Amino acid sequence: MKFLVDLENFLRSRFPNYPAEGALTLEPCPAGQEGDFTLNCFKIARFCGNPAAAAQAVAEYLANHEAVEKVSAVKAFVNLTLKAEELYAASAADMDTLLENVKLPEASRKRVLIEFSAPNTNKPQHLGHVRNNTLGMALASLLKRVGHDVIEVNLVNDRGIHICKSMTSYQISGEGKTPESTGIKGDHLVGNFYVEYNKMLSAEIAKLKAEKPELADRDSEDLFLETALGQRTQTMLQKWEANDPEVRELWKMMNSWVFAGFAETYKRMGINFDHTYLESETYLLGKDIIASGLERGVFTKREDGAVICDLGKMGKKVVLRSDGTSVYITQDIGTTQLKYNDYKPEKMVWVVGDEQNLHFQMLFEIMKRLGFEWAKDLFHLSYGMVNLPNGRMKSREGTVVDADDLFDEMASLAAAACKERGGEELSEAELKNRSEIIGLGALKFMLLKFNAKTTITFDPAASLKFEGDTGPYVQYVAARISSISRKAAERGLSQKAVDWKLLDSTYERELAVKLYFYGSALHLSAERNDCSGLVEYLLELAKAFNRFYRECPVLSADNEALAAARLALAEAVRRIIADGLNTLTIGVPEAM
Repeated sequence: MKFLVDLENFLRSRFPNYPAEGALTLEPCPAGQEGDFTLNCFKIARFCGNPAAAAQAVAEYLANHEAVEKVSAVKAFVNLTLKAEELYAASAADMDTLLENVKLPEASRKRVLIEFSAPNTNKPQHLGHVRNNTLGMALASLLKRVGHDVIEVNLVNDRGIHICKSMTSYQISGEGKTPESTGIKGDHLVGNFYVEYNKMLSAEIAKLKAEKPELADRDSEDLFLETALGQRTQTMLQKWEANDPEVRELWKMMNSWVFAGFAETYKRMGINFDHTYLESETYLLGKDIIASGLERGVFTKREDGAVICDLGKMGKKVVLRSDGTSVYITQDIGTTQLKYNDYKPEKMVWVVGDEQNLHFQMLFEIMKRLGFEWAKDLFHLSYGMVNLPNGRMKSREGTVVDADDLFDEMASLAAAACKERGGEELSEAELKNRSEIIGLGALKFMLLKFNAKTTITFDPAASLKFEGDTGPYVQYVAARISSISRKAAERGLSQKAVDWKLLDSTYERELAVKLYFYGSALHLSAERNDCSGLVEYLLELAKAFNRFYRECPVLSADNEALAAARLALAEAVRRIIADGLNTLTIGVPEAM
């Protein structure tokens, strides 16, 4: 705002040590105090003597500024009320500029690579993947919105013993079934065989323990290779690694079914990856880097021949087994360098559950010790588990909440809610489209509402309520404003010549202030890699609009000029809500 530039020029003229760059920023005036904005003078106290002296100097100058209506110093803070035309000029009156100014300066923009999703090709994606996908795609969208160059990648685990379990099960009972012949989505079909495998394995282990009581206390995983099924699966893995044609052909066929299923799931969520890495192509990476690190003393050999890295308090991490085979961190080291070589990002982000916290701390420290200068900008977006009201998910028993089933449930619940609110007259196609936008929007909004590290309980029905801190509550505000605008257009009410000075109530000014801070909300959320801040902002804006709408009639205002001004303010709110929800990858229906 111009008055802020004028203020800082005055402070530079009065205090020789005052910095050339902007030192003061506007903050919302605290609740219970009078004013639109607050200036925190602690930030400039060292240049101006002390906090109280700084506040006094600021207040004295602003008291005579043409843009300021009222000002007061409260200890080290200065509260100010702007003249209405100045307040709206910086917010609702010039929405194109406000929305464009959310972009960071060129010098602050970075090339960021975000890896998320990372499913296995032995089963469909589940609720945990939905949180991962939602966090990853929303963060990527947020970073793009503020101007960063973002690359979205996926690393699919398409090989290993768990993949061979589904393949072994198919060999036993598949009988030539395909997604086409069964009408079952490819990833669900393969997942069914994975569930059947674990049932067969559990039965064989139970029989083994019954026949050999001395094994009764052994963990089931320890007995895997004691079973005929486990041995058969292990042999299949060895054949896969030896490039056996028959095994590889089965693997390619079943993986193709899963990838086709994943593509449908990603399309429904609105996800488009720039690149998908496959573990079958990357699992041998990293050994050359380990060899180089061993020569340079980054790693040492243990007595049994295993290569380790002593990471101090984090522990000693094996990076290569004694037989020369890789461990998981070996390929992670190689894949990290591969991604850097492919895209040259200035920052890399992994969206992975919090059970892998130590793994990523070790990986990042190892990359630094290996001498990769860019390793200082590696970030793990750790997230907590998602539970349902009826408990946790267990994929091996087949009680996992599949992503597709969850999407269907959300859309069904949204359709029922729309019908309750007068949507019976909608065509089937329109009801389906609207319920999809509202249902998936409610799901994403609730998953983004909390800081990623929080373990949450997701209640589908509660997330779809049109009242409270939900996605539909915010969507409904945008839809209500669209309805108001349509009715205004029917009346011929114009927004072209708006007299912003007419909007001087507490509720109208509160909206203008909220609009002004949209860019700040985006920047802070992007800086923290945390979309929950943007969610909170949109909820606050929606609540402020509803307060305004209750107290300040739009179409039934006292006169046409006031109605036009309030309509323009409401439309500004709609544009910000739509922009914010779209940034979170959430759609906005025209009506609800």
